[in-house]
Amino acid sequence: MTADLPRCDIAIVGGGLSGGLAALALAAKRPDLDVRLVEPGPIGGNHIWSFFDSDIAKKDRWLVAPLVRHHWGRYDVAFPSHRRTMRMGYKSITGEALAAAVAAALPEGRIITDKAKHVAPDHVLLSRGGRLSAKHVIDARGAGKFPSLDCGWQKFVGQALTVKGGHGVEHPVVMDASVEQLDGYRFVYLLPFDAETIFVEDTYYSDEADLDVGSVRERIAAYAADRQWDGAAVTREETGVLPVVIAGDFDRLWPTSDRTARIGARAGVFHATTGYSLPDAVRTAAALPGLVDQVDLPALLRVRAAVSWRRQRFYRMLGAMLFRAAEPDARYRIFQRFYRLSPGLIARFYAGRSTRGDKLRILSGKPPVSVGRALAALRRFDWK
Repeated sequence: MTADLPRCDIAIVGGGLSGGLAALALAAKRPDLDVRLVEPGPIGGNHIWSFFDSDIAKKDRWLVAPLVRHHWGRYDVAFPSHRRTMRMGYKSITGEALAAAVAAALPEGRIITDKAKHVAPDHVLLSRGGRLSAKHVIDARGAGKFPSLDCGWQKFVGQALTVKGGHGVEHPVVMDASVEQLDGYRFVYLLPFDAETIFVEDTYYSDEADLDVGSVRERIAAYAADRQWDGAAVTREETGVLPVVIAGDFDRLWPTSDRTARIGARAGVFHATTGYSLPDAVRTAAALPGLVDQVDLPALLRVRAAVSWRRQRFYRMLGAMLFRAAEPDARYRIFQRFYRLSPGLIARFYAGRSTRGDKLRILSGKPPVSVGRALAALRRFDWK
């Protein structure tokens, strides 16, 4: 049996985006603390995370700036009857960049390559045996299962393709919804990493969480062929299924009886409409160095998560409209209309900081769905 590890100040369980950023923030701002990170697989995993410049407050950009591997000054969207170029900074970071930064920031031995089989407020039991005790344990293991939530799903397969002779795409295409609409709202997402390398992600806003990876791979290949990217070679692939929350009870998601601190998707802190977690992950990580001296860190983080949950009510309502008021093959019309609105409104939406005026503007005018179905969806909506 593996011996117990020395007690530490902070044990972060989970080395994904939220856990990795938390470790970086604590290492940078609180070098006096003994911080351990428990993660069985590669830190960051096989992921690419992208964000708009406006998603991150200027005071917090120090945390993600060293991780950026690609950046562009604009992006495109394309729908059946609307195309637009948005002049807005857009950046991407990779799991490999996060892993390298965490490995450099934490002293040797502070990264524990093991799986947690039990997580408690003051200790972690490891799968290979042994116990890690800590003043605070922070659970950052991702969304897990949310049986208490009413969700639609955003699911995707993404591939990095090498196109000999070049792909001809100059800047990201955040949504190409001119493709055939299948399994709900479908769009293709493009990130041109260099002249011959492009990341192609086929994404669906679907009623079901099941992801047929083989079929989506075939659609990516067909999309590449339509773009005349003949002989494109796949150099990496990632998949994902993210909840698009329509309704749920925060007290069931994180009961007051659960005294273990949580951050990220584990705490229910993500954009309800997009499943997007990076802006909140950065905000939480940047705040952690000033919070960890609090005696009741779990209660403090739970209050922050509950406030975030209440602020997401508007976005949950939009999810209800998307999944309950729109026919699956007509859901693109909601996004097509949205992308006719002002750039500032769009930026604040993705950052989760829509103003009262933004919300009224999004809901005003002729709805892109049946009025009767829209009213029925609103009547059924849980306004908590």
